Amino acid sequence: MAKFDYDLFVIGGGSGGVRAGRLTAALGKKVAIAEEYRYGGTCVIRGCIPKKLMVYASHFSEEFEAARAFGWTLGDASFNWDTLINNKDVEVDRLEGLYQKGLNSAGAEVLETRAELVGPNEVYLVAQDKTVSAEKIMIATGGTPSRMPELPGSELCIASDEVFDLKTLPKKIVINGGGYIALEFACIFAGLGSDVTVVYRGEEILRGFDDDLRENLHLEMVAKGIEVLCMTEFKSVSKGSGGRKALTLDNGAVIEADEVMLAVGRGPMTNSLGLEKAGVETDKRGFIKVDEFSKTSSDAVWAVGDVTNRVALTPVAIHESMCFIQTEYKDNPTSPDHDLIATAVFTQPEIGTVGLSEGGAAKKYAALDVYRAHFRPLKNTISGSSQKMLMKIIVDAKSDLVLGVHILGPDAGEMAQTLGIALKTGAKKADFDRTMAVHPTAAEEFVTMYQPTYRVVNGERQQ
Repeated sequence: MAKFDYDLFVIGGGSGGVRAGRLTAALGKKVAIAEEYRYGGTCVIRGCIPKKLMVYASHFSEEFEAARAFGWTLGDASFNWDTLINNKDVEVDRLEGLYQKGLNSAGAEVLETRAELVGPNEVYLVAQDKTVSAEKIMIATGGTPSRMPELPGSELCIASDEVFDLKTLPKKIVINGGGYIALEFACIFAGLGSDVTVVYRGEEILRGFDDDLRENLHLEMVAKGIEVLCMTEFKSVSKGSGGRKALTLDNGAVIEADEVMLAVGRGPMTNSLGLEKAGVETDKRGFIKVDEFSKTSSDAVWAVGDVTNRVALTPVAIHESMCFIQTEYKDNPTSPDHDLIATAVFTQPEIGTVGLSEGGAAKKYAALDVYRAHFRPLKNTISGSSQKMLMKIIVDAKSDLVLGVHILGPDAGEMAQTLGIALKTGAKKADFDRTMAVHPTAAEEFVTMYQPTYRVVNGERQQ
C-alpha cells in the first residue's frame, strides 16, 4: 500500500503550479493540483494576458491618427468598452481551458477547491472537506495586489484585479503608484480616452530601472496628456458627487474621479494557508523562504513563483518549476537562474531591458562605456509624432563585456528578448560591432553605435 495518496500535491493553478503538475504527472507520478479560483493564475486570468490585450486596444487611437499621414482616409472612430471586455473574456476562458486540458491529458487530478496545509505531508481540501497526503507538496499560490487598508476610504478603490471587469470605461481615473503596473494601466486608459492622473510618492517613476528610461518615459507620458504627480501621496478617499470618488492628496488638493486605482505593490497569498502547521517559514511580509532549489524549511514542501519574493514574473515561476522537476525527479540538481532576465514594460512608449542599469553597473565596475542613441524612428517622421526612441548599451570598459541594454520605444520588449540571448552568452561590444545591421530598422542602432557617448569612472560621468 502506498504511503501517501499522491507523489506531488500542488497548491495553486497558476503558470508555475500548472507546469510543475503537468510535467510531473507526465513522468508517471501521481499528481493532484488544487486551485480555489480559476486555473491560469494572475498571468492568464487577471494579469499579463488580459492586460496585453488592453494594451493592443489602447494603441489604435494613435494608429488611426498616424494612418492619415500615410494616405488613409478614415471615418469617425469610436470605442466600445463592452466589446473589448467581452472579447477579452472569451480569450481568457479559452486559455484557462487549455491549462486544464494539459493537466488532464498528462494524468494529473484537477481539483477546484481551496487547499490548506495541516501537516508536513497533509493537505486539507475545503470543498471536499477531507484531508489527503502527499510525499511532496508545492506551494504556487502567487501574489495579490496591496489594498492599502491603512488608507482611509481604501474600500472605495480598485486594484488591478478589478480593472478587467469594470462595467464602464472611466472618464477620469487616478492611479496610485509608480511601478510598471501603475504606468501600464495609466497608458492603457489614456489610449482608450480616459483622463488619467498618476500619483507617486517617489522622486521619479519606475524605480529600479535605468534613469534614462525613467526620465524619458515620464516626459513621453506627460506629452500624451497623462498627469504625473511625483513626491505626492494619497491621504484619503471618500464618496464624491454623482457616484464619483473624492481623493484628497497630502498637499491638500482634492481630485474627483470615476475610479481610484491602487497599484502600490503586491503581497503573497499565504494567509490562512496553514504554513506553520507544516513547519514552513516566511519572512516578515509573509513571503515563503526557500533555498537555492526552491525548498522551504519543511523537508516535504517546495514553493515557486511570486509567493517566494524572488523575481515576480511568469516565465520565472515556470523556470523554477522546471528546475524543481530536474532536481526532485530527474536526479539532476538544478537551481533557478535569476541572472540577466529580460523584462518588458508595456507602457506607451514600451520599455525593454536586460542586464544592469547605468547606475547599477557603476556600483560594480570602475569604468563604463555608455553608448546612447535618442532619435525619432522612421515611422514618426511621416506620422508627425514627436515621440522618440531611446537605446542604450552599458559596457565594462575594461573587459568590453556588455552589461546591460535598454530600450524605450515601439517593440522594445521584442528586442529585449532577443538581446537577452546575446547577453546570456556573454556578448562583448565587439560582437555587436561585427554584426551586420538590418536596414531600415530601429534595432540596427544597437550594431551601429561604434563610439561611446560618454564614459563613467567611479560613478562619475566624464565629459
